Amino acid sequence: MWTPTTRAQHSRAGLRYGSDLTDAEWAILAPFLPSPCPRGRKRRWPMRRIMEAIFYVLRSGCAWKMLPDGFPPSSTVYRWFARFRDDGTWETINHHLVMRDRERVGRAASPSAAVLDSQSAKTAEAGGPRGYDAGKKVKGRKRHALVDTDGRALKLQVHPADIQDRDGAIPLLRASRRSFPFVARVFADSAYAGKRVAKATRVAIEIVRKTADQVGFQVHKRRWVVERFFAWIGRNRRFSRDVEKLVASAEAFLYAASAIILLRRLGRCRQDSEWTLINSRKSGVDDSRLRSRLLPDPQKRLDPRKPALAFGRHATTPG
Repeated sequence: MWTPTTRAQHSRAGLRYGSDLTDAEWAILAPFLPSPCPRGRKRRWPMRRIMEAIFYVLRSGCAWKMLPDGFPPSSTVYRWFARFRDDGTWETINHHLVMRDRERVGRAASPSAAVLDSQSAKTAEAGGPRGYDAGKKVKGRKRHALVDTDGRALKLQVHPADIQDRDGAIPLLRASRRSFPFVARVFADSAYAGKRVAKATRVAIEIVRKTADQVGFQVHKRRWVVERFFAWIGRNRRFSRDVEKLVASAEAFLYAASAIILLRRLGRCRQDSEWTLINSRKSGVDDSRLRSRLLPDPQKRLDPRKPALAFGRHATTPG
């Protein structure tokens, strides 16, 4: 519910653009990005400005060459975006932010249940793989999403729209086992019913069906979470159509959009924690224990270069 307090917490009025990063958000994101090379030519543009330019393109939906003045050159911004796309940085950032946000609310870092669904989107004239979804009458691509029971994106994939949901779910489920091996149950709609999906991995597929007397739209238990995720990322105008030529670029933007949601959530919590520490100092309270609880030691943060199975619960062999 929107109140004057919540509006003030979510306000980004002090920023140049609404897509820019606050200091708290940048403090969370910076450890996952490459540090400047100690040798050779120094960077002309700070990494924070480059990331803000990428998020501006995602939020506004503009072309790379239409970036406003004040951002780095479009060639520089796209080069860093493509580098992070090719080396998996976007997926790594999202993976660690999901675990950190789950721990923030007192849940295990690795989920044990997830929700699966897809969304069809039209493509533009850029080319690349595409297909015709006869069910939704859309020519373009499908965005397959596997989210946890709170709506955090676990695994995202893009493929031509003519691939059936049950066929597109198999590679998605198999790819998710390495990053999130503790997922034991996945909720999905009737489009994923069948032995092929059920036997693809060790994950149990639970079909959430419509009620027999349903007329019109109705919110279904579990399934609405993934629909809400698609609504969240749909606020980015880059997703009004799939304008990417490469499927890898479309997937990278999906992970970037998911990371923005988690960054803002964690950034607001970090700001609240800092204000709590400031108020405790004003009142003369020893904040050493409070600091260790509210603001984790940056030296003990998750290392993005380590394998994903090293975090969360005890490692196990994915199925």
